[in-house]
Amino acid sequence: MKAVTKILIILGLVGLLALVRMYEYRFFYDPFMYFFEKQYMDGESIAFPAYMFWNVFWRFLVNTLISLLILYVAFQNRSIIKFSVLIYAGFFIVLFPLFVYLMHHVQPEDYLAAFYVRRFLAHPVLVLLLLPAFYYYRIQSESSTN
Repeated sequence: MKAVTKILIILGLVGLLALVRMYEYRFFYDPFMYFFEKQYMDGESIAFPAYMFWNVFWRFLVNTLISLLILYVAFQNRSIIKFSVLIYAGFFIVLFPLFVYLMHHVQPEDYLAAFYVRRFLAHPVLVLLLLPAFYYYRIQSESSTN
């Protein structure tokens, strides 16, 4: 695949990530989005129904699939994708139960910790770390073979 084509596809996929973010209010129920805009400032509490956790899960899944596509287009290496899937799975296995625990056991004044754990789950942070890491790995492996 030509470099220009790769860049255009990656930009399109980044655009998809931006669309997920732009339409988060429409497609994903997350009371934290509203809570920290108004209710937190008023000192109110918030109710967290069970389907909120499903929405965080689906948003994580959508962002992960798009991020894995970005990594595949950038590197076209199945071992990198397999490793990335393991990283994303580990990330989810650690953070999602922590998020659920925090939501059920944290007092309203301590919601900020749960908010930031949710933010790591709901936003495509890992792709920002993995792209340069795999690029550096590729440069290092190419320089060591020459």
